[in-house]
Amino acid sequence: MTFPSPISPAHVGPVHNPVSDRSAEILGRIREVFAEKGFDGASMQDLARAAGMSVGNFYRYFPSKAAIVEGMVALDIAEIEQKFAEIRTADDLMGAVRGKIAGEVCTRHKDKGRLWAEIGAAAHRKTEVAAICGDMENRICANMLGVFARVSGLSPEACHQRFGAHARFVVMMVKAAATRQSDALEPDLNALILQSINRVLDDVTDAASEKS
Repeated sequence: MTFPSPISPAHVGPVHNPVSDRSAEILGRIREVFAEKGFDGASMQDLARAAGMSVGNFYRYFPSKAAIVEGMVALDIAEIEQKFAEIRTADDLMGAVRGKIAGEVCTRHKDKGRLWAEIGAAAHRKTEVAAICGDMENRICANMLGVFARVSGLSPEACHQRFGAHARFVVMMVKAAATRQSDALEPDLNALILQSINRVLDDVTDAASEKS
């Protein structure tokens, strides 16, 4: 599966199809079934049953499995963008970025990790799911590049050109850490993951030194 280059922070718009409170409640009820049985294994009947709804009523909220993935992605994007909003208010921007990343890498989100592993596998087979996941990664990268631009003093366009791959690398590493199979905390492995990420982030702070 391939994704387009990260979009520029200047081109980040609002999250598409914001999830209603009722839809979010349904998604919360079906996440475990979706993760356990997988994208192809979980039938709409299984999911409707987990949501405590008739199949017909379930289809009113989610007419397809791709729509379910889109809803889950929208919820996660909203959560991630809230974290970036917190980062942007910090005195030490890169310190805040590193702290958020360390929290994600060192915390085992077993159910969430399984869910995203299943969605990632589906993205290899379903073009519509790949597009949804690609949009999510682009949004995360664009938020990260917005922080990088402030830290480095580069224009958004120059930052995108210079650090686009850096942002993609960080997203890839955090995603891999979240979806690994082991349930153990694995502190030594976590330390190596964070070491690799921090070396990449050092390039951004070094760029700030070049400007001064």
